Order: sequence, then C-alpha cells, then structure tokens
Amino acid sequence: MITRRRLLKSGTAAGMAVAAPGLFAPALAQGARIKIGYVSPQSGPLAGFAESDSFNIEAFLASQVGSEFEVIVRDSQSNPDRAAAVARELIVRDEVHMIVVASTPETTNPVATTCEAEGIPCISTVAPWQPYFIGQQGDPGAPDSWRPFDFAFHYFWGLEDVIAVFTNMWNQLDTNKQVGGLFPNDADGNAWGDPDNGVASGFAEAGYTTTDPGRFQNLTDDFTAQINAFREADCEIVTGVVIPPDFTTFRNQALQQGFDPKIITVAKAILFPQSVEALGEGGHNLSSEVWWTPTHPFSSSLTGQSSAELAEAFTEDSGRPWTQPIGFVHSLFEVAADAMGRVSNSNDLDEIAAAIAATDLETIVGRVAWNGDGVPDFAAQNVCKTPLVGGQWRRQDDESFDLVVVDNQTASDIPTGGDMEALS
Repeated sequence: MITRRRLLKSGTAAGMAVAAPGLFAPALAQGARIKIGYVSPQSGPLAGFAESDSFNIEAFLASQVGSEFEVIVRDSQSNPDRAAAVARELIVRDEVHMIVVASTPETTNPVATTCEAEGIPCISTVAPWQPYFIGQQGDPGAPDSWRPFDFAFHYFWGLEDVIAVFTNMWNQLDTNKQVGGLFPNDADGNAWGDPDNGVASGFAEAGYTTTDPGRFQNLTDDFTAQINAFREADCEIVTGVVIPPDFTTFRNQALQQGFDPKIITVAKAILFPQSVEALGEGGHNLSSEVWWTPTHPFSSSLTGQSSAELAEAFTEDSGRPWTQPIGFVHSLFEVAADAMGRVSNSNDLDEIAAAIAATDLETIVGRVAWNGDGVPDFAAQNVCKTPLVGGQWRRQDDESFDLVVVDNQTASDIPTGGDMEALS
C-alpha cells in the first residue's frame, strides 16, 4: 500500500525556498510552502488553552521566516477521539510535513500517537511529561515495556516539578499537612492520582499525607463525596488536576457546605483569569503551578519580543488579559521553524525528526533541547523539561485578578512578586 509517508520519502524537490539569515533552506517545489498542522482544543471545556491560537499563528506567519510556511488549524473539540481524527486528516488529506499540538494529554496524546503510527514528525507541549510519555505506552503499568518514540517530541514540566512547587508553597504556611486530592478519570487525573508514580508519594516525602477519594468523571455535578472525605480527614489543603468547570462546581459546593481549607492549589482549572473571576471572592488566593508569565526572563527567537512584550501585544490585539498558554503556543512555532530551517529536504521525514531531536533553542519559554537533562533515561529521547514556579491569584479592588509568583525555588531566575497567603 502506498502511504503518505512513502510518497513523501520518494518525492524530489524542484527548488529551494529562501531561508532567514543563519538558517538552511529546506528543499521545496517552486512556490510551495512547508505545511504545518496545528491541533488544539478550540472548543469544549478546554477551550481556554487555545485562546491565543489565532494571535500566535498570525504573528508566526508575519515573522521573518513565516512566508515559508502554511499553518493548517484543526479543533480537537476537547475530545481525544476527535484529536486523533483531525491529526490523521492533516496527514492524509492536507499532506502536512509536521504537526504541532498543544494543551493537555487529551489533545497531545492522541495526536502524537497518530503521528508516530504514520511516521510524521510531531512537536507537542502543555501536558506534564508523565501523562504524555507513559500514557502512550502499550502498558503504562509495566515500565520494562516502555519504548521511546521515533517521531514524537514533547517539552513541558513533570510531576516531580509540580510536587516540588506545590510543597514549596505549602511550606510557607502553618498547616496540619493533610491534603485532599481531586483526580478525575482522565489521562492527567490517572497519572497524578497513581498511588505509586503520582503526586501522593512525592507529597509524602515532603511530610504531607494525601486523602484520595477515588476517580470521578469529568463534568460531574456533585462533589459532596469528595468534600465529606476531605472534611473527615481534616484536610487543610486541597490539590488536584481538574478541568475549569469541575473546579468551579467543587469550589462553590465546598463553600456552600462550609468546607473552606487554608490552601487550595490545583492544576489546569485556574490557569485562566476568567475561570478565577467566575468564583468572585472565592477565587482570592487560590494557587497553582505557573509555567509562563510576562515576567519570565525569556525572549522569542522568531520576533525578538520579550515575554512582557509578547503578553502586551496579545492584550493590545485581543483586549483580554494575558494567559499562560500564550508563551507555549508561540514557542511551538519557534521550535518548528528552527527545526525546519535545519532541514535540506522537507519531504524527508526522517531528516525532519532528526532535526527536531537535535534542537537546542532559546525560546520565549526557556531553552528547548532534547538532551536528556533532568529526564529519566527511558524518556530522554522524547522529553525536554521547561521551568516551573508557583503562584496565587490576588483579587483587586476592581474585582479583577492578578497572578502573583510566590515561590521560585525551582527556577530562581524567574522573579517572585509576593509570599504565599492563606485562603482565609
């Protein structure tokens, strides 16, 4: 059977594109462009992650190297099956040279798995590396069976980083070190809640005890069982990794039922200002992981903008406040352009994969290099880690919220703006 991969491998280039200074030009047919497929959750409960997509893609295409590229965008609709389907559509129908994908394992994993099966280079981000890498293995519970990928490459932080950041923040306050865990039945929740490899064992090493009432389905409407379990265990801290609508439901029901812990530190759910604003006073001093802010000391290899300038440009363009995914979505196109700039033949998929693997690039989110630094040997070929710090949302007099970095022990070059404060 003639596959898309076989056709590309056998293709010959008729001309050369003009590359930006300092970059090699990939071989292209006269007038052709490099096709990059982009998949993200632009609708559904994870849509907040994709808020900056159009802004970042337009900025990429307007950059010095952007004229060489065509970006074909697909919406995963926050659904893993849909993500896999549109990835295959990009490969088979649109004949892309590469796919980039962002935002939670529900999107990154099915896309990366499809690309790996089809032999199409894939770069992904905005998903902790364990749910990404381990979640794609045939038997996630059997480490001896885990194998690296040939075409899928990922960069973000890992559970070990979030454990360190969360406990560093908690250690700033006096608590009984009893933690309640909210872990849904999805790729993130199952990884975070895994009794052996999840966050509880890491919390235990730092002196914290975790109460885990078990998995719940996304978009649940009743958290009474979890609230009762946390109250019975006298949990003064609540953590977890939940989608925004679920956390809103949990927080409102907890307040209604009189459960108000000293600390709530959750991933995913409160990354976006609108998610916190929906909680009103209940959003004040909620804490979370922080992967990118305007104060991060990094600049774009595409535009030269600092983190502050990129965030300001987004706000000027959209009229909305900056959000953390802005930097990471921007960085996807930095990494893609850099890799393709070191390829001599854009139809040689093995060469593209090798160029991605050899990346060593300073981006708007920090250094991206698949050199194995800080990553276990089994994932070193496919995973690159980026820095992580901790922050809190502070409610302002006008009822808006500012995200303040309150702990940077894991990345001291990222400045703090205050200290950890209790919810009440």
